[in-house]
Amino acid sequence: MKWAIRFVPEVEEDVLQSYSWYEMKSFGLGEEFLRVFYGCVNELAGNALIYPKVHGHIRRRILRRFPYAIYFWVLENMIVVLGLFHCARSPEKVESHLSARRIQKNDD
Repeated sequence: MKWAIRFVPEVEEDVLQSYSWYEMKSFGLGEEFLRVFYGCVNELAGNALIYPKVHGHIRRRILRRFPYAIYFWVLENMIVVLGLFHCARSPEKVESHLSARRIQKNDD
């Protein structure tokens, strides 16, 4: 089964900040980061259930090569990407950000 993928609006800012940081470090590295990020997101569409639940029903997919993780929900017919966070962030801070995004998403 392939799921549709949806992003909450904050994910765009998460990705752009990370892209900018890597691009400033080395020209082209930001592009590589984007390629890895979107490649990992596309893989979720086919096998999202293999990734562990880390905060209630929220699952985590760690990126290859970069120390970032994608946090997402698997719903009946779609995957909702809730965030992209650096792996050095404290679990409490990540959970706090994810909780705020869930509340905002439910208000839509």
